[in-house]
Parts: sequence; structure tokens; C-alpha cells
Amino acid sequence: MKKLVINTFIIYCLLSAITLLSLPGCSGDKPNGGSTVKNSTPPPPKPLVLVDAPKINADSAYAFVKKQVEFGPRVPNTDAHVQCGNYFLDKFKSYGWEVKAQGFDAIRYDGVVLKSRNIIASYKAPAAAAAKRTVLLAAHWDTRHLADKDTKDTDKPIDGANDGASGVGILLEIARTIHTSPKKPTVNIDIVLFDSEDLGYPESAKDEHKKADTWCLGSQYWAKNNPGSYYYGILLDMVGAKGAKMYKEGFSVRTAGETVNEVWAIAAKLGYGNVFIPKNAPEIVDDHTYVNKHTNTPMIDIIEFDPTNETAYFAKYHHTHADNMSIIDKNTLEAVGQTVLQYVYNTAASSDAEKAATSSSGLAK
Repeated sequence: MKKLVINTFIIYCLLSAITLLSLPGCSGDKPNGGSTVKNSTPPPPKPLVLVDAPKINADSAYAFVKKQVEFGPRVPNTDAHVQCGNYFLDKFKSYGWEVKAQGFDAIRYDGVVLKSRNIIASYKAPAAAAAKRTVLLAAHWDTRHLADKDTKDTDKPIDGANDGASGVGILLEIARTIHTSPKKPTVNIDIVLFDSEDLGYPESAKDEHKKADTWCLGSQYWAKNNPGSYYYGILLDMVGAKGAKMYKEGFSVRTAGETVNEVWAIAAKLGYGNVFIPKNAPEIVDDHTYVNKHTNTPMIDIIEFDPTNETAYFAKYHHTHADNMSIIDKNTLEAVGQTVLQYVYNTAASSDAEKAATSSSGLAK
């Protein structure tokens, strides 16, 4: 993971639009045959009201991350991978979620067949909620088969404590929290753990020899073979490191900007503005890209990377053996997990709930 994409065409269009809007007569303030219309002052934004939502347990989220790492690198075709996948199935079942494994053969860039499983866990809102909407929460659970950014043992797999296990750990904690809380969400939820995401070309591979779409193999398969539809989706990737900063990833802003802004607003309201940075960043090819492409689900990516560092967007641990439990921070897990859970609870699931949310100036989705 992951490929950074800076769309120069979009940048050019934006600069052109700014230039045109600055020219006399291009401000769009003379409709109706050219008659001058005074611009009205837009109404002030409604205050954000957070509905009552349970609190996640950061210690529990940390324990879920640690448990995955203890299996060893979760590389397809290994015992650790099989055992960890079985653990997910059992854990979601213990929380009362409907669970299934979507098995498939993924073909790696070098032709190796990867015995893979997407893990799908579904929560149904209480009948009284009359839920009409389903939301998607996702992360990838496999780990990189190479430490190709390291200086030693580059041919060995990594622990993937942050790049993989952190997002899954948060989703397991969200499932546990919903199960134990008397207050339930009024939306249906599908949690999907994508497999075979992090097995693309090595860092040393020449671009001219690379095949397309060798990353995110699990989400590609799921998106092409999933008949469901979702109101929105949230992908978690590398969301547990100490001092992590989550910027507004470019593809998410372009395809699901409203959801991005609402999630970041909730994070700020909860006091996590030091983690969720309200600044736009370049586009990244990740699981959400393929979900959006093949299902038209407006899915956002919450991911750690630094758009101010043009030489190394991802953190130093990325695709190295330093991606282990020593970099995982409970405060970061809490910030991301609580923000996502709050957003789910703030999502109105029926017309009655939507009216109530609107009347109280909450987020009406």
C-alpha cells in the first residue's frame, strides 16, 4: 500500500476556475438577462449536535491490534493468515453479528495464487428503528509480504501493527461496543475486512514493467461481487500510530466531500482536532478507490500520511519491520474509533430520525 496520485488536471482546472471568477463580469451575479442582483448573505451553518453514543475502550482496541500481531504476519497462504481469519469470524459471531467469509483466489503481480478471504460482518438495526440505510466500515487485514522499504531483512514479511491491524482493531472494538451498549445505532452496518490489499509490486520494481491494479485485490473482488448498496463508506488504514495526523485525502474529498467534512467536524467537536487535520491532501489509491469505482458508494479513507513531505508521504515505519506494536498508541486508536462510532450514531436511519436530527440541528444523513 499505497499509491499516491497528484491529479495535475484537476489542479489546472481549479486554477483556471479561480482565474475566471476573478475577471469582471464572471462572478455570476447578473442572472435574469443581466440585471444586477444583490448577493444575499448565506445563512449561518447549523450548530453540530452530537447524539448520545457509547464510548469505545482504547485498551480493548489496543488489545485487538496486539492479538493480530501475535498471530504473526498475516500473509495469504500462511498458517498465521488462516488462524487470524478464523479468529475474526469467531469474534464477530460472539458479538451477535451475522458473519461470512468470501473466499477467492487473488493473483499476485508475480503470478503467485493467494488463497484469500474477505471477512464480512453485518449488524441489523433494531426493528423499532425501521432502518432504511446501510453503512460500510472497512479495513484491510493482510500484511505486507516484504519489508521493501527497510534496510535489512527486506525479503521478510512485516508485523503490520499499524498498516492493517490498527484499522481492524478499531472495527472489532466498534462491534464490541455496539454489542455491549444498551443504545444501538439506527442504521444497518456492514464491516468488511479486505484481504490481499498490501501485496503490490516491491519498491524496487520499474514503473514501465508494472501491471495495473496489483494492490487492493480483496476490495476489487468484493466490489465486483457485492450486490448491496451503501449510504456511505469509511475505510480505516494506518490509524493507530503515535502522533498520527489524518488529512482529508484527495479522492475522498472529490467523491465524498460531504462525508469527509462531517467526519472531520465530528472529530473536532469531540476534541480530536490534533489528529484530524482540516486540510486537503493529494489522492491515494486505496481500497476506497475500487469500492467507489465499482459500487458508486461514496467512501472516504481515513489514513495517516503527510502531504507536506514531498519525499516521503508515509511515515518512516511504512513497509518496514518498524511497523510493530511499539508504534501503536491508544490515544490515536481512541480518536479514530470514537469519531467513526459517533458518526455512525449521528446518521439518521429513517424519516422520523432524520426529522428529529434536523430539528435539533444535528447531522441529518
